Amino acid sequence: MRTFVLAFAATLIALPAAAAEPQLKKGPGLDKVEANCQACHTLNYIPMNSPFLNAAGWDAEVTKMIKAYGAPIDDADAKAIADYLKKNYGV
Repeated sequence: MRTFVLAFAATLIALPAAAAEPQLKKGPGLDKVEANCQACHTLNYIPMNSPFLNAAGWDAEVTKMIKAYGAPIDDADAKAIADYLKKNYGV
């Protein structure tokens, strides 16, 4: 019973954090970002990293997600994602 109570309490604590996705800037490619990036991690990383990444940095991040982490993103979507990030969150 104690395990159940602890698991239930942990779930209640984690749910608000999981639901708190940021409202990203509207623009071409946002649908690709939401569909592909959010499948593996929170979108909070985008505004969090935006003060540090220029166009080359966003290109490298998208490439890293595909090549190093195995994100199943096709070339067209990868380009749309990188273009969106560079335009809306680049330094």
